Amino acid sequence: MEIIPAIKFVTSLTRAVLLGILATVLLVAMAHAQTPGPDPAMVAIAHPATSDETILRASLRAIFGMRLQKWPGDTPVKVFVLRDEAPEHATFSKSVLQVFPQQLRMAWDRQVFSGQGQYPEQVGSTQEMLSRVAATPGAVGYVKASEVTPNVRVLKIR
Repeated sequence: MEIIPAIKFVTSLTRAVLLGILATVLLVAMAHAQTPGPDPAMVAIAHPATSDETILRASLRAIFGMRLQKWPGDTPVKVFVLRDEAPEHATFSKSVLQVFPQQLRMAWDRQVFSGQGQYPEQVGSTQEMLSRVAATPGAVGYVKASEVTPNVRVLKIR
């Protein structure tokens, strides 16, 4: 007769352990899903002679916000972007820079209208982005990772 309470105890203990494991897995999955990170489909690219291979996200945000105008070593930065309506522009802004495209537009307008800066240069296609970044010292832009060519340097974001 003492075997039945032992079986009930083991069954209850097994259920509790399984429930704990399930709760842990769900919490980890939710935390991972909420962690913003760069979209691996989009990458920041730079002219191949750019000395930096890695860049802080805050620095990249400042470059694309037209607030940081020189690379380390005093090379002027030349920013290339796709038009505001391009899906790649929105994806890059949100997933890599972690700002909304409208925030970039407002920052650019503020710089231009205050007389303290200028707009980034807009290109019409990914192919134009690649060729202009490759041909312009100090240039920076973005493309889908699958479209990167050897003529540009991919910037690793920290």
